[in-house]
Amino acid sequence: MKKLCLTIVLLAAACAADAADKKIIFIAGRISHGPLSHEHRAGCLLLAKSLAGVPGVVTEVHTNGWVSDEKVFEGAAAVVVYSDGGGGHPFLVGNHLQTIGALAAKGVGIGAIHYAVEPTTQKGNKEFQDWIGGCFETFWSVNPHWDGDFTSLPTHEVTTGVKPFKTNDEWYYHMRFRDGMKDVTPILTALPPIQTVRWKPGDKPSSHGGNEGAYQDAIVKRNPQHVMWVTTRPDGGRGFGFTGGHNHLNWGNENQRKLVGNAILWIAKAAIPASGVVSQVTQEDLMANLDPKQGAKPKPTPATNKPADKPKP
Repeated sequence: MKKLCLTIVLLAAACAADAADKKIIFIAGRISHGPLSHEHRAGCLLLAKSLAGVPGVVTEVHTNGWVSDEKVFEGAAAVVVYSDGGGGHPFLVGNHLQTIGALAAKGVGIGAIHYAVEPTTQKGNKEFQDWIGGCFETFWSVNPHWDGDFTSLPTHEVTTGVKPFKTNDEWYYHMRFRDGMKDVTPILTALPPIQTVRWKPGDKPSSHGGNEGAYQDAIVKRNPQHVMWVTTRPDGGRGFGFTGGHNHLNWGNENQRKLVGNAILWIAKAAIPASGVVSQVTQEDLMANLDPKQGAKPKPTPATNKPADKPKP
């Protein structure tokens, strides 16, 4: 009888371990751009708050471009970065590329929002394609502001409960995806206006504004462009890229917020509610936790070991 009881206890403990909360780590970038643009910290806290009612999920928001202590990655189901990109991307600083790579190799989900989908061509391009399926590549991709009118959505777990929507944002497109879009599923696709490629034959390529490839694909051939996608990886992990998120107030759009919330749960391999991530966001919520920009672009501040922020209830 004692052995039977011990076996039951051990099985219960194993089941409890399997049913452990999915830990999602948000990495919010440093202060950037003007008011209500690139509000990385406020956006991460808002998304974390939106996930607060999902059973079996816990979130941590770490600010200023990295975690306070890399030990917080232990047991993480997903890491979501919302930050500036390029050479200052949080994943490209120091040995962070190796740190995130080791997590991805363990099957940890990786998500990137807005400018955070852009590494550099020399560093991070291959890794980002591996981790999230694609990335912004300078002199290939473009970053115009336009009305993304998403009139239809594919059938996928990430689109659960999401209705077609339209928002004006800095929707990057003509991304550098894996060859043949291998294991990459487009989620948001739209036809950008002709003026979104700031290039014409005879011009020199621009790092972000336009080039012949984007011009031929989007303007001449009028191919719809993918601005959000999800992917699976051979290591068992999942990833997503969402190129919107420049305009902070767009998080007030229920369908955009739900879509990204669903994607975060999906890469964490957490159960997505039957109606998707349902959350209420007020104007007060949108204006909470904004960076102190005062109408001007502040200078970057040195990294600190600030503890993780907790979403306000």
